Amino acid sequence: MEQKEDKLKEVISHAKEYGFVFPSSEIYDGLAATYDYGQLGSELKNNIKSYWWKSMVQMHDNIVGIDSAIFMHPTTWKASGHVDAFNDPLIDNKDSKKRYRADVLIEEHIEKIRQKIDKEVEKGFKKFGDSFDEAQFRATNPNVLRNAQKITEIEDRMRTTLENNDLEGVYQLIVDLEIACPISGSKNWTEVRQFNLMFSTELGSVAGDASTIYLRPETAQGIFVNFLNVQKSGRMKIPFGIAQIGKAFRNEIVARQFIFRMREFEQMEMQFFVRPGEEMKWYEYWKETRANWHKKLGLGDNLYRFHDHIKLAHYANAAADIEFDFPMGFKELEGIHSRTDFDLKQHEQFSGKKLQYFDPELNQNYVPYVVETSVGLDRMFLSVLSASYKNEKLEDGSERSVLSLPPALAPIKVAVMPLTKKDGLPEKAHEVLNLLKYDYNCTYDEKDSPGKRYRRQDAIGTPYCVMIDHQTMEDNTVTIRDRDTMEQIRVAIPELYKIIDEKVNMRTLLV
Repeated sequence: MEQKEDKLKEVISHAKEYGFVFPSSEIYDGLAATYDYGQLGSELKNNIKSYWWKSMVQMHDNIVGIDSAIFMHPTTWKASGHVDAFNDPLIDNKDSKKRYRADVLIEEHIEKIRQKIDKEVEKGFKKFGDSFDEAQFRATNPNVLRNAQKITEIEDRMRTTLENNDLEGVYQLIVDLEIACPISGSKNWTEVRQFNLMFSTELGSVAGDASTIYLRPETAQGIFVNFLNVQKSGRMKIPFGIAQIGKAFRNEIVARQFIFRMREFEQMEMQFFVRPGEEMKWYEYWKETRANWHKKLGLGDNLYRFHDHIKLAHYANAAADIEFDFPMGFKELEGIHSRTDFDLKQHEQFSGKKLQYFDPELNQNYVPYVVETSVGLDRMFLSVLSASYKNEKLEDGSERSVLSLPPALAPIKVAVMPLTKKDGLPEKAHEVLNLLKYDYNCTYDEKDSPGKRYRRQDAIGTPYCVMIDHQTMEDNTVTIRDRDTMEQIRVAIPELYKIIDEKVNMRTLLV
């Protein structure tokens, strides 16, 4: 675990040093759990958005995108249940004075037991080699079975207490499991309390209940209230989806772990409207589709796993997370939920407006069911950054820091470099830059030795470096260097575009 924590520190340090992520308002000593994306971070973030939007909207003829306002009529949040039910169960450690989410403490305890099971399986692999049958081992090994039983019992208790809002029961579970504060190591806990996560503010000049509005805690409600607007204006037929990328705000008391949990964050959400009774088919479809979308990035299939929710949200009849192995361990990256017809029915009730679809095939009106996919953009950014960051020892004994980012997501696709600052090489390098810059984000780099420049580009994840040297002036060829293999080949300038395009075009991820 210590190794993983060190990796997170390294990623945070690298992100700041190379212009990916800065602490917000740093000259004023920062603001807790808020960060700014730097010049390279904003490019990487935009490329992730583009990959999501293209694969969701451009590649599906029955999904469209919108951009709804952050401020919404306050009754929206009454209807959605956020005013009354958008709470986290919080607990304080009296010795460290640190506050935690009670459910997260229990989940982390479960994860430790899960790691014990994984260690047993690892031992089995070492002992039996190729003849090892993992499924049989998990089904018969007494240590594995004992720990699996423990997990089931804890999850059952956790589910029951959270669903019944039994805060005393949640506290008792923490006591019974002998969960200690990670900082003080003590088990001196306060009782568990509920805390509403919505930020409120005043609209207009008069303060008071009538003018209280909220910063949206999710982007989904902007989609639900526009369901009919989009369906009618776009003449959409069920099943169809509405996608949105936008900021959301939650007054997280326990906001930490870099950009993993922030108070201001960005979501990429799609609500897919289906016939009642067909939601589970589409729920399974989107689980698989979204898992494949993540794996297409090539970060490593072993870094992802599905986790079915222990406690279902008030609106859901099925819910699963795609979890990613962050430097802090496996944590939620994306949620796929079958939201039933809860949201549209609530908005019908509170607004007095019908939110129904006339299905010409069935010749009837109904309130559609909804399957949601929701991924945190900042978490997505952290998953890509942390999985791509490596310190490599090279054959000559030297080391390099490299971001082996998926090429289509890399902030800068090509670095163009003149070997020296004289003999017309800079001018020729600018000619090459001008050939490429209309299609790819490029940079020009002439400072320091070629080796240092290559290292700098490796550290920011640039897939290709193009070196202009004296031979270029004679035969119009350049050296192109690949970030991942470090191989250099000589190519004619007219061939450059095709070579680069084959590796960095977003099409590589979409097909």
